[in-house]
This record gives sequence, C-alpha cells and structure tokens, in this order.
Amino acid sequence: MNVFRRLAAKFAERYRTMSIQMVLSLSFTAVAAAGMVLMGASLVWRFSAASEQLVAENTQRVLAQANLNLDSYLRRMMRISDTVYYRSIKNLDLAEDDLTGDLSLLYEENRDDLVSLAVFDGRGELVAAVPLSAVKRDAQTAESDWFRAASRSMENLHFSTPHVQNIFDDPDYPYRWVVSLSRYVQLTRDGATGGGVLLVDMSFSGIEQVCRDVTLGEGGYLYLIDGDGELIYHPRQQLIYAGLLEENNREAASYRDGTRLEEFQGQSRQVTVKTMGYTGWKLVGVAPARSGMDSSLQPMLFGLTLLLFAIFLIAFLNYLISARISDPIRRLERSIRELDQGLAGVEIEEGGCYEVQRLSHAISAMVSTMRHLMDDIVRQEEQKRRSELEVLQSQINPHFLYNTLDSVIWMTESGQQEEAIQMVTSLARLFRISLSKGKSVIPLAAELEHARHYMNIQQIRFKNKFAVEIGARPGTEELYTLKLVIQPLLENAIYHGCASAEDDGLIRVLAYREGEDLLIDVEDNGLGMRPEVAASLLDGDRPEVGTGGSGIGVRNVHQRVTLTFGEGYGLTIFSEPDEGTLVRIRLPALSREEAERRQRGEVL
Repeated sequence: MNVFRRLAAKFAERYRTMSIQMVLSLSFTAVAAAGMVLMGASLVWRFSAASEQLVAENTQRVLAQANLNLDSYLRRMMRISDTVYYRSIKNLDLAEDDLTGDLSLLYEENRDDLVSLAVFDGRGELVAAVPLSAVKRDAQTAESDWFRAASRSMENLHFSTPHVQNIFDDPDYPYRWVVSLSRYVQLTRDGATGGGVLLVDMSFSGIEQVCRDVTLGEGGYLYLIDGDGELIYHPRQQLIYAGLLEENNREAASYRDGTRLEEFQGQSRQVTVKTMGYTGWKLVGVAPARSGMDSSLQPMLFGLTLLLFAIFLIAFLNYLISARISDPIRRLERSIRELDQGLAGVEIEEGGCYEVQRLSHAISAMVSTMRHLMDDIVRQEEQKRRSELEVLQSQINPHFLYNTLDSVIWMTESGQQEEAIQMVTSLARLFRISLSKGKSVIPLAAELEHARHYMNIQQIRFKNKFAVEIGARPGTEELYTLKLVIQPLLENAIYHGCASAEDDGLIRVLAYREGEDLLIDVEDNGLGMRPEVAASLLDGDRPEVGTGGSGIGVRNVHQRVTLTFGEGYGLTIFSEPDEGTLVRIRLPALSREEAERRQRGEVL
C-alpha cells in the first residue's frame, strides 16, 4: 500500500511540474493507446473465442464420425445376435436339432469381428458354442456379470466393458480381450420352453481400431467409457491400469452431450462428450483449451509490433500538435511568472485561440487592480493577526491570571522568592506558547511544555496537593497538534477531580501514536462521574458549564478539534464514580510538512 502511495505522490509531483504541452501530448497518446489496446484485446479475445469454438466444432464432428463407426460396428453385432436368436434358436428344438451348424455359419461370415458365439441354458450350462467349445474348469458362467445382466432384464441387449475372455479354453490366444454382448433367449427342448443366454464375444480390437483412428489435433485424444465411467478404450489405458496415469473418466460420465471446459491436474482443457445409442457408452474427446491460441502466436506478435509502432507514431504527432496548441499558453505563463517576480512593465501577449485571448485580456485588467488590492490585503492581514492574538489572549481566564499574580505577591512578601520566581517564569512561558506567533497548529513538544508550565503554577498554588506526570512515547517527537487542547482538560482534572479529593491526586498526560492518529490521554484519579454524565459533556445541546479555569471547556476543545480535522477526531471521555476520569484526544498524526500546508490553507 505504501508503495502505491509513494508512486502516486511522485506522479502527482511530476504532474504539477509538467508543461501543458507534455500534458496534452501524453493525454492524447494515452487515450489513443488505450483505445488501440482495448480494440486489440477485443480482437484477440474474439479470435481466441472463435478458435475455441472451431476446436469444439471440429471435435464434435470427429466424435460424430467415430460414433457413427462404432454404432455401425455394434449394430452389426446386434444383427448377428438377432439372426442367431430369431432364425435359429426360436426355430429349433434342442432335443432334436443342433445349433452348432448355424452358429458356425454366422461365425465364418464375421470371424474378423467375432471371438466366439455361445448359448447357455438358465443354469449356465453350455448348449452350443463356436469356434471355442471347451469350457474352463473354474469358469462360473452363471455368476458372470454378462449372464446376470441378461437374466435380470429379458428385453434388452447388454454390453460389457472390455475384459479377458475367461469362459473357454483358447490354446492360441489365452488372454484375448473381448466385449461381451449378451441377451436373454427362450430355448425349446422336447416342446418345453425354458430360459437361456446368448453370448456374443466381440473382438476388442475392432472397437480399439475405430477409436485409434480418430485424430483431434496436437495434444488431443479420444477415449470411450460406459455409463458408470468405466474405461472401455483409452490411448493410454495400460498406464492408467498400472496407476501411472490418471483420467477424469468418473467425472466425465456425469457430463451431458456437448462441449465444456474443465480443470484437471492443473491444466485447462476442452472436453466434448457424445453418448452412443443402445449401449449408453460415451465418447469423450479431450483437447488442450489453448491449442487455438498457440497456433496464433505469430499473428499476435505481428499485431503487437504494429501496435507499438502505431503508438510511437501517434505520440510523435501528438507532440507536434500539442506544441502548436500550448505555445500561446506557455507565453502567457511566462508573462505571469515575470509578474510574480515583481517585474514592472510586463506586457501580456494576447494570442492563440479565443479562450486564451480572453484569459490574457482578463489578466491584463487584473494586473492594474492587483496593486491597489495589495495594500488593502496587507492592512487586513495585520488586523487579522491582531484579532487572532486578542482571541488567544482572551482564552486565558482572568481569574487564573489574578490568582497567580496574588500568589506571586504573597510569596514575595513572605520571603518565598524562589517559588515566586518559578511561578512568574512558568507564567511567562505559558503566555509565550499560548501566542505561538499566531499559529493554530504547533509542535506536540510545545503543547506538552505549555501543559508542564501550567501544572507548575497550579502545583505551587495548591501546595503540591496532586502529582503530575507528563510524557510522550517514542514516535511522536516530530508530530504537530492543535494548540491549547490539553490545558482545559488539566483544569477539569484539577477543579473537578483532584481538588475535592481527600487523598493525594495524580494527573497523567501521555501522548502516543496509533496508526495514522495521534492520541493524548489526560487521566486523573479523582472523584470521577457516572458514564452517562461523562457522555453528556460532549453533547452540543447541553448548556455550557464553566470550568472555573480557562473558560474554553471540554466541549469547546472537542468542537475545535472536530471542526478543524473532521468528525473522525475529537474527545472521548471514560469515567466511573470514585475511579477517576480519562479524557482521550484523537488527532491526525501531522508531520511538519502537513502542518505547514494546513497552516497555509487557513484564512489569514
């Protein structure tokens, strides 16, 4: 935050010293550059959006083609299943006929896509199978997922996920990957009808080939999942099964058809989903989200170079144009500077555009009037300063002055010359700081010194009935404060706190910094007051109550601070009966420069 403040301050300082030509030139250039940058950013954004849309549309077309190929492949398998069931199984009595011949014929016609055809009865016993017919000893057909799925839902076809064929002994290919299509069938034996399952084991290589031929551009790929998110095909399927790679397939199973952006493993990518009919499988196309932007790097660099050249050209032209516009204003400014230096006989040149001519004419008229007003202003200044001094002098309670002088006379007559000298010295310094050369904002050290001299006088008058501690914490040495804000609070602490107390009183004054604020606490251990009474002391509608001291009053101090620095500053009173009172003054932490600027801003 401080860094931004320093930069803003430097920019403001630089702006104040900058010529109008430079201001015009920089302003025109900044506006033009901002417009070109916004236009370029808009074009880049639209190009990026169009590229992403193009990638999405291309992926959707590729997935539609892959879906068509897979759908054709699966429909062929379904037609084989329908042929076996409706043309063979339903027309044969297994007690008299054999299915093997029909199954063999169908297998031979589709051997490139099939691994085996098999029919099982309701208990999982093999009825007929080709070309594999030897069931493994440990095969539990009735417990297989494909058998159970077909038995539960008799009207539908069921497709399994890829798995190793584990029903039949296959001496040539013991670990052949297949996708099983199963369906419920009705078997007839001796005229009686019973249930069974038709199994069509498709070669996984057919599905794999269809998916492998799909190309989604650089870095893109396609994978196939079932409705539960189980992988059917993935170009890196073995690495995923080995735990060396991860895929967001479970989440993709919940996606609807279409294209979306997703974050996976810290990468943004574009995912397109296409659901296949009949099976519920989903084709998922993945492409890097910024592949379109990568291909446009060279045009973007060319556009950036062109933009920088255009900004340079505009800046040069703006500099020439602004020089033409600002030259009459610079001449007028030079004449005003000479007037400010007190040079006599300065001529105001009236040139440039209409507004500058009118301004020059007005300044010429003002120059003659200015000299007559100067004498009046000087006299008003002297009168203002005298009035301010009179107001400050009137803030000192005459009773306090009379009582102090009476005490000095009494001490002198009784031979207490040292005490009298000390009281007169403190009184003189008290008045000197009260005047402060007419300034209303003085160093904190001077205000604390004023409080010490005031308390020196009061301690002598009250014969040390109370003790005083006045101090400031580190960090407040260079700060400034509104003058005469502590003395009225000390008077209240003396007359309403400690003077009537039976025990020895203690008055503390402590100045410290809190963030951007200066806090001054005036605390006594006197009689105190109820919190509601303390809160009413600052009420603007409450009648003014004399303090028996300076006459300024706590509320007047609060009003002076609030009117000078704003509503966020002023007094806060904390008090409890028999516990004492603490009055806290909150002021802005003014440095010397800030105090001088505020002093110059006052009406003198």
